[in-house]
Amino acid sequence: QVQLEEAGGGLVQPGGSLRLSCAASGIIFSIGDMGWYRQQPGKQRELVAVITSGGSTNYADSVKGRFAISRGSAKNTVYLYMNSLKPEDTAVYYCNAALSLYGSTGYNNYWGQGAQVTVSS
Repeated sequence: QVQLEEAGGGLVQPGGSLRLSCAASGIIFSIGDMGWYRQQPGKQRELVAVITSGGSTNYADSVKGRFAISRGSAKNTVYLYMNSLKPEDTAVYYCNAALSLYGSTGYNNYWGQGAQVTVSS
């Protein structure tokens, strides 16, 4: 019924840039906050960046000044622009969205399938 489809990611050298995108589709009535999380091997999933429906943003300290999150004009797409990438940014990146569906009440969290980002020379 609902899908968060991620695109982007891959292998990049230190100092390089990548863009991730995530599009929400399905029987969606309303979209709240959207964000990106990442999970490194052996570690818990952590917040990278979040953007509210009103456009307010928040970033993990480790990516401030290097990453930027934005939403598309249709508001169902979220982007993560990653610059000055470091080897420690290597992780699987997951899209997250708070969605309210037709026929249901309230918002629930949904996740994308994950995109591998590898920063290595």
